[in-house]
Amino acid sequence: MTDSTKLIVSHAPFYRDACTVTERSYLIMAAALAALIPGWFIYGAQAVGVSALAIASAIFWELAVNTLMKENPTIGDGNAAMVGLIFSMLLPATAPWWMVLTGTFVAVIMAKTAFGGIGGNPFSPPTLAAAVMMVSWPKLMNFNAMLTEIDRPFTMADPLVSVKFFGAEMASQYSPFELLMGHQAGGIGAVCGLGLIIGGIFLMIRGINRWEISLSFLAGVFVCALLFNLSDADTYAGPLFHLLTGYTLVAAFFLATEDASSPTRPIPMLIYGFGGGVLTVLIRNIGAWVDGALFAVLLMNLANPILDMIRPKALGKV
Repeated sequence: MTDSTKLIVSHAPFYRDACTVTERSYLIMAAALAALIPGWFIYGAQAVGVSALAIASAIFWELAVNTLMKENPTIGDGNAAMVGLIFSMLLPATAPWWMVLTGTFVAVIMAKTAFGGIGGNPFSPPTLAAAVMMVSWPKLMNFNAMLTEIDRPFTMADPLVSVKFFGAEMASQYSPFELLMGHQAGGIGAVCGLGLIIGGIFLMIRGINRWEISLSFLAGVFVCALLFNLSDADTYAGPLFHLLTGYTLVAAFFLATEDASSPTRPIPMLIYGFGGGVLTVLIRNIGAWVDGALFAVLLMNLANPILDMIRPKALGKV
């Protein structure tokens, strides 16, 4: 934990609210549970095991680094546990143990600690870890194949795969209500759209997430998907389908809003979110990957330093 006996002196102006890293981490985890708990019920004990291992291993990696670097343990702030929990939302319920350990290593060690810890990471740690897993082991991140390994009957499939390879008419097989209630194959915490929306609204009300990023991300998805659909309705699904499938909602509320890798001012936030939504649909419709949300968030993370340079002129400056 941070040494409270050390004082940090800086120039005015000063601003401090009562929210701490610990409180933010626990509130984000509480919001994530609104989507994870339905996923656990859908996929069973295997999904619970994946989430538990992700949380435990993320804490282990951070504690190991603290020990090796002879630092005070920082696991008490809850950030490592939060990173592990969000990462587990993106994984299939059948993810092998070694992939979970590798993913949390990437998220905690390579994406966060290597850049100096909390606040220094240029990429969202769970997003980078899941993208590495998707690129390295695409077969293990195949959500349709996941269903064949779970010992319970399923009548659903990954809707993005269906539309990608068989055309927009496959989207009609999934009603918005079914998608909201989790009747689709996907990541453990990414299938229940209603839970993700409830969690996202909770975070925005509590001031943890800025609405500019989340809503502009969803607006970018909607606008880009609508334009594609209007150009060729037989090939490209409509905007509502894209909003409720894949990683769209989890990206809008839990990935793109990560503090260190997202802008801090309203106008950059709107550009950042909207650009992420547009890139998500572009990668899905004309890219090589079925779901482009992870890559879209990472690309906008790269653009974040440039976007944050958009600022009002200083008072008195011509």
